[in-house]
Amino acid sequence: MALILVGAEGWYASRPRATIVATTPVVAVYPSHEFALLDATGFVVAPRKAAIASKVPGRLEWLGVAGGSRVKAGEVIARLDARDVKANQDALIRAPFDGVILSTNADVGDRVTPFSSAPDSKHMVASIADMSTLEIEADVAAANLGKVRVGQPCEIALDALPDARFLGTVARIVPAVDRAKATVKVHFDGIDRRVLPEMSATVSFLSQPVTAEQQLPLTAVNADAITRRDGKTLLYVVRDDRAVEVTVTPGRKLGDLTVFVGAAGRGERAVLKPSPMLRAGALLRPAVN
Repeated sequence: MALILVGAEGWYASRPRATIVATTPVVAVYPSHEFALLDATGFVVAPRKAAIASKVPGRLEWLGVAGGSRVKAGEVIARLDARDVKANQDALIRAPFDGVILSTNADVGDRVTPFSSAPDSKHMVASIADMSTLEIEADVAAANLGKVRVGQPCEIALDALPDARFLGTVARIVPAVDRAKATVKVHFDGIDRRVLPEMSATVSFLSQPVTAEQQLPLTAVNADAITRRDGKTLLYVVRDDRAVEVTVTPGRKLGDLTVFVGAAGRGERAVLKPSPMLRAGALLRPAVN
């Protein structure tokens, strides 16, 4: 037993020790953000939307749409049982305008009525939004309103579509009730079919228009993670708790970040201010912030 304990102590004493290091993430940056005067959060809204209801009471016999269905103005989306409808009334329910069905609120067999207070009945068959009218509503503090103007170019990022950036323009500024902020309406310069109402958004109000190239993501890292060793420019990336040397070619600076080209992926962590003694293969443990 004593020999086993001595052997275990010897192994523990001789095993590699992890070096505690500060790390920083490799991230995606957008050159367009150089021109951002202010960022504000908000949501996608559809100013033109409607509840589709029947003009007459009746039993819903057929429903031809679901949430996400795209419809044209006048298209039949549902039908009432003709036996429940008087001969001189149309039993068809049509879309009021081109748009996308946001939700359906009645099922086949339900009784629908134009009067929402009627017992055991549904008033709204479906809800629809005109996607050509989509815009962002973003709240801006009164102290920052001087950085916003009607006609100002904007860049829009949606949480649901993190790899995409959309161009927009400030359409109008609406004072809020509490006077401490205003709601800024931002129109999309182009409609993307992936954009839907109620998506959360971040709007960057820009000092100048940007190009499509300036909206492409670049890979960057804190400048203090880039080092020179043996004539090479390197990052030490932490992979499987080990230091991995990645040769990089630095590019432009964006704030505290340096854009680079190299085999380090976004989301990886690089050693910040690497020690001159650090070498590839070293066992690392990231410091807890």
